[in-house]
Order: sequence, then structure tokens, then C-alpha cells
Amino acid sequence: MSSHTIPKRSEVPQAYTWNLKDLFDSDESWLSEYEAIRALPEKISAFAGTLGQSAQNLLAFFRLQDELDLRLGRFFGYASCKSDEDTGNNYYQDLRGKAMSAYVGISSAAAFSTPEIMAIPEETLNRFYAQEPALETYRRNLYQIRRRAAHILSPECEMLLASAGEMANGPDDIGRTFRNADLKFPPVTDKQGVVHPLTNGSFVSLLESTDADLRKDVFETYYNSLGQYKNTIAATLDAQFKQLRFFAGARKYENTLAASLDATEVPVPVYLNLIEAVHNNLDKMYRYVSLRKKMLGVQQLHMYDVYTPIVADAAQEIPFEQAKQTVLEALGVLGSDYVAMLREGFENRWIDVYENVGKRSGAYSSGSSRPHPYVLLNHKDNLDSMFTLAHEMGHALHSYHSCKYQPVNTSDYVIFVAEVASTCNEILLMRHLLGKTQDKKQRAYLINHFLDQFKGTVYRQTMFAEFELEMGRMSERGESLTADALCAKYHALNKLYFGPDMVSDDGIALEWARIPHFFYNYYVFQYATGFSAAVAIAERILKEGEPAVRDYKRFLSGGCSTDPISLLKIAGVDMSTPDPINAALKLFGELVEEMEALC
Repeated sequence: MSSHTIPKRSEVPQAYTWNLKDLFDSDESWLSEYEAIRALPEKISAFAGTLGQSAQNLLAFFRLQDELDLRLGRFFGYASCKSDEDTGNNYYQDLRGKAMSAYVGISSAAAFSTPEIMAIPEETLNRFYAQEPALETYRRNLYQIRRRAAHILSPECEMLLASAGEMANGPDDIGRTFRNADLKFPPVTDKQGVVHPLTNGSFVSLLESTDADLRKDVFETYYNSLGQYKNTIAATLDAQFKQLRFFAGARKYENTLAASLDATEVPVPVYLNLIEAVHNNLDKMYRYVSLRKKMLGVQQLHMYDVYTPIVADAAQEIPFEQAKQTVLEALGVLGSDYVAMLREGFENRWIDVYENVGKRSGAYSSGSSRPHPYVLLNHKDNLDSMFTLAHEMGHALHSYHSCKYQPVNTSDYVIFVAEVASTCNEILLMRHLLGKTQDKKQRAYLINHFLDQFKGTVYRQTMFAEFELEMGRMSERGESLTADALCAKYHALNKLYFGPDMVSDDGIALEWARIPHFFYNYYVFQYATGFSAAVAIAERILKEGEPAVRDYKRFLSGGCSTDPISLLKIAGVDMSTPDPINAALKLFGELVEEMEALC
């Protein structure tokens, strides 16, 4: 009997770990900055009562905010990355806690600014612009604050809400620590007698196995273990929505959805249009499920069968070095400057590549891009991980472009556009791979992967969004988010989205308990809208070439200089209508037809 083991952090070769020395030379340097940052609230508070007195005071305050953004980006980025390397390392969990505490202290100290800026008369503000032209840089920020006049409270109340920020992060902090550090699963054994560690990081890759007995064992072991804690996890979600309700109510929003979307200037109908458009295209999903059932040759298709490839013997091992080279080739259509920046990230250790004991599961690109972005992976040598590499580097280079071409105050793009660049990279990679082969089996394998992207990103994330919407409504009706209620709702949605040819196994009713994004405040719908926008952009790039690439880079460089709907229009996509979603799902249907013909 052999065994696959996950290495300790100390056993991972340095070349495959990120270089956080670009942020801080050492923990001691970080702690010195911590002490310096703890003194900043007093510097911020000195501006209280002065912002409306002169253009010079207002400009100085905004410039101080820019300085804080730069310092906090490095400061919080280091603590966050170090804590994610090993979530069981209490020292770095403590650093993360210190960083959050410092951030809340600064936010509390600056809470006076929004009400003060709101109180400046329009004619006074116009005079300030004339007196101090440098204030024009911050016109967008001032608009963002003043447009939300109905939701801004008194300085005392704003300070109280800011002070509650650390407490409000409690449900997410508890959930993250539980999932990554405390939640353990028994190992599973395949039909060859090989023992496999079961973790959050290995769960999906094990479900990709061609060994049906292993897939079933993985599925049942995972959800049986998770089910032992369902009431605890439900309680953390209940607390999450209660804190969202508190802040939405305090700011006089109609509900938590409206409060969340208003922060990024996304109209509520965009969220609801997505769900409606996907409901109207469920027939294509049902057709795909039927095809999967047929190609696997099973009498019943179970939820543990949705990840395994349906094209036999076409999977290939793709080492990380090969994955990097393929991604560079595929994204060459975006220009030599884009490829050069990708190569710099690959060669200068922007990326933490492989899973280790205690490492945070999943993948992400850090929000900060100064001095450069950081990317966390849990890489497996397979096709899916190659797409994850392309995806996360799409995020990273979006951040790079925004920080390079925007001033500090408008360099942080909003969540709604965050998934566009990452998914565009994936689609360009898929088109590149399909263009290199006419082999029917290989094309079918790739198309199936593309279909799985659609399924996982548009259909699945919309199902998550609908579930999250219902959780918000339940909470707003005064209902507790109990485990039984959440399981019942989730199970019903799973049946609706997968259709009659899928067996919705009992365990899948617990899937909500493993999704960290439900703590992200109505985040998941943007995967689906972002994917739909990315399909349109990628298709335009491949058809039109340089003009489309030029517009796309203008979008990448836009940061938050205007609202996200307007930013996407620069790249040729109008997300205020359901048209991009319908067009993307039309392509999904066409790919299902091609798959049927190939097989």
C-alpha cells in the first residue's frame, strides 16, 4: 500500500513559494511598521472639523489617505499572505489579527470624514476645485461619497459603525479558521489500495478520478464529516447575515442586497436579471447533464460524477513549467507588453504554487499590486490547474494595469469587474488549445472542460447567488438560518439547476457549508456576470485583433475611475441588459451540440 502525502511548509522548494521580502524584509520589519501604523489614527484625527474650511485641508487629507492606502496594502498583504501559508501557525494568525485591528483603528479615526465631506455646500466645493486644481484628482472620490447622502450618518454614528468593523468580521474569521485549520477528514482509499488524504484542497481533484468507487467514497466521507458541524456552520452564516442586516439598516437601505450593490454602483436589476436569464436557459444545462450521463455510460448520474472527465484516456499530466509556457503562448494575442509582465511574475516568485499542510485552500490573487500582485495556488499537474494559473494571473495583471495607470485613489477596481480579466484569460487559453488540435478525442476533452467552466461559473454561481439571495430574504423576514432550513433550500435549488437526469444525492444538500464566498457579501453573482462579459470580450479580441485589445487594455487600466457598467462598455459589453448572459449561454448550447457530434 502506498500513500500520497502533503508536504509541510518547510519542505516546499523555495522556487515554488512567493517572495514576500518584496513587501517586508522580515517579521521584525513588519512589526516596526505595525508600531508606526498604530500612531496614525492620531494624525488622521487632527483633520477632524477642518475638511470644509479650505481646499488645502481637503487636498492634504486625501493625500494622507493615499499614503495610508499604500502602506496598508503592503502591511495587510504581508500578514494575510503569511497567515495563508499555514493557517495553523498561530504566530501569523496573530499578525493577521494585529493587521485587522490596526485597519479598524484607522477606519474609526477617519469616520468623521464622510459626514464632513457631505456637509460641504456644492458652491464651496466648486470654489475649492478652482482654488486647488490638484483636487480634480479626487473628484471621483468626492462624487462617490456625496452620491450616497441618504445613507451617511452623523460623525458619532459613523465612528461607531467603523468601530464595529472588527466585530463584523467575526463570522468570516471563524468560518475561515474552521474550514482551513480545524476541519479534518478521514483519508480515502482507491481500488488500487492507494491512500489519499482528503482535504478541502484535494476534494475536487479526487472527484475528477475515473475510479467511481473512489468518487463516491470521497463524496460521502467529505459530506458525512462536514455534516457533523452543520449547525455550527449555519450559526456562523446566521451571524453573517445578521451583521449585514445591522449595517444595511443603520444606513437606511431597503435590504442587504441593495446595500451591497450600492457600494459598487451596480443596479439591483443586474443581479435579478442574471437569475432570470439563467432560469430561461436551464434547458441547455439539462441537455448537458443528459449528455454527461450518456457519455459516462451510467444508469444514474450522481453529484459525485460531475467533475470526472467524460472523455476517457484524454487527460494529460501538465507540469507547472509546461502550464506556464502554454499560458504565455495563449495570451500572446494580448500583446508583447502583457506577455512580458506575465513572464516577470513567473520568474520573480509572485506565485505560491503547491499545497502544503495547513495552507489556505483554493486560489486567489491579492488585491494589492504594489510593488506587484501575489498569487496563491494549490497547483495539481492537470488541465484544471493550468486554467487556474491563467485565471489568477488575469486578476494579477488587471491589478497591475490599474495601479500603473491610475492614481492611488482610483486604482482599486470594484468587485463587479474583478472576474472579467481572469475569465477572459481562461477563454483565450481554451481557444488556443482548441486551435492546436483536430483530434476528436482531444477536442471533446477540451470542449467538455470549457462546458464545465460554463456550468461551474454561470449556472453554478448563479445557483449560489440565488441561494444567497434567499438567505438574505430569510434573515430579513426574521427567520433563523438553521442547518435544516438551509439544507432544504439548497437541495431544492440543486434539483432545479441540474434537472431530471441528475440524482441530487442527500449529501449535496450540505454543499452550502463548504462555500467560503457566502461570507463575502453578495459576491458570487459576479463570477457569472464576469464570465458572460469575458466571453464577449474574448470573442471580440479573437475576431477584431488590435482595436479590441486596445479597448480591453483601457478597461484593465480603468481602476474605479468610473462606474463598472461604464467601464465594461469601454471594452464593448453592456451588462445593464441580459444580452451578454443570453449570448454566453447560447454559446454554451452550441458547444453542447458540437460535443454531441464529436461523441
